[in-house]
Amino acid sequence: MKTIIKSLSIILFSFIIISNVFAQSPERSDVPDKHKWNLAEIYPTTADWQADVDMMKSEVNKLADFKGTLGKSADDLYNALKTSSDLVKTLSKAWTYASNLSNENLNISENQAMMQQMSALGTKFGEITAYVEPEILQIQKEKIDQFFKEKPELAAEFDIYIDNIQRLRTHTLTEAEEKILASFGLVAGIEGDVYDIFTNAEKNFPKVKISTGEEIELTPASYTRYRTLENREDRAKVFEAFFNGYGQFKNTLGANLGGKVKKDWVYAKNRKYESSLEAALNSDNLPVSVYTTLIDAINNNLPTLHRALDLKKRMLGFDELRYYDLYVPLVQKVDMSFTVEQGQNAILDALNPLGTEYVSTLQKAYDERWIDYIPTVGKRSGAYSSGGAYDVHPYILMNWTDDYESVSTLAHELGHTMHSYFSNKTQPFSKADYATFVAEIASTVNENLLNDYMVKNAKSDEEKLYLLGSYLELLRTTIFRQTSFAEF
Repeated sequence: MKTIIKSLSIILFSFIIISNVFAQSPERSDVPDKHKWNLAEIYPTTADWQADVDMMKSEVNKLADFKGTLGKSADDLYNALKTSSDLVKTLSKAWTYASNLSNENLNISENQAMMQQMSALGTKFGEITAYVEPEILQIQKEKIDQFFKEKPELAAEFDIYIDNIQRLRTHTLTEAEEKILASFGLVAGIEGDVYDIFTNAEKNFPKVKISTGEEIELTPASYTRYRTLENREDRAKVFEAFFNGYGQFKNTLGANLGGKVKKDWVYAKNRKYESSLEAALNSDNLPVSVYTTLIDAINNNLPTLHRALDLKKRMLGFDELRYYDLYVPLVQKVDMSFTVEQGQNAILDALNPLGTEYVSTLQKAYDERWIDYIPTVGKRSGAYSSGGAYDVHPYILMNWTDDYESVSTLAHELGHTMHSYFSNKTQPFSKADYATFVAEIASTVNENLLNDYMVKNAKSDEEKLYLLGSYLELLRTTIFRQTSFAEF
């Protein structure tokens, strides 16, 4: 079940602002409920969450009883996998609740303790079920095919899982070795935890005084707003203060990243892969050549990117385009500010071509509080969508900054949410997850539809230029920047 456990780690992307700036993030208690997600739909209270966790701590031990029975009959194999899958579904639900609750404020130690419980439980699950995949590998393919015929439910829910076990035969270890490797799950995610807590909660956020005389605090959320300030000297101050704030801890951050790289290599080596890259791609059955072809294609087309950047430089009237100029809109004197409600309505209209059921589900996401909008003290930065609460609905974390980028980001995350919602609605839990390789299709389709709608409904040439420039920036970051991250 290591494939399912791995997916859990992936489960791990209103305070109405009267003016266009905010000196610092509000407290969560200051945000009205309509702009906060409702985690009570997963568990009404943390006590209910703890009851499920305690139940799993006991029930997971019973999975050991299936050891040695998987090849006896189709019923035995199905009962073992179904029991395990149902427990993983509850584990995923509990993990999603704890993770979302923790991300509301990374300063709250009680919530971090909940995540530690989840990590320990996930590791225990991996240790107890370490026998499953090696044992399934001992079953001849002909016998598996016969089991599928005898038990249609087995094929309907677990054929892909079993096929992947067969495909990954050369990278599956003995039961004892799998158990040892599973035990390292307790420490496998520490680098990410350290980075999130440090950058979002414990690191001091720099403050700078801009040309208006205002002193601004550069949190990860507010930085995305202030990097587009009209005054170029202000932008330079923002970039210098924000990135130097990280630069002061470059050795710590570098050591943390180095630990992640080493961990990935240890896992890859012990699973008999030639590289960490091959190990990362092979879980989704992707050859390394797909990755290298992407890198080559983007590098060969860098002149297109350079042409776009040169166009931006000339339109902005600069002799040289600096890094702090990249996020500046092509047209400055355009009001493209959006409240949460204005952004919601624009997205509803833009995504109308996807049909009545799609749009009504979007409205449900708004009305039933699937989304946490406002950046608050200690909240995790960025944005994500999590579909791990299979029997409930997906959740979105946002950091809304009243600009068009916030609208575009919400449309993007809603793409992931709708992907998860309809997948969970139509597929059994064992097949509802989707590979990272295809995950961005739904989200970028939403962004493209939003851009087309906004351009068609632009009120002036300046507004249309602003939107087209925003779309060019989307292409730069989605295609070129993401590939440069991958190459790094």
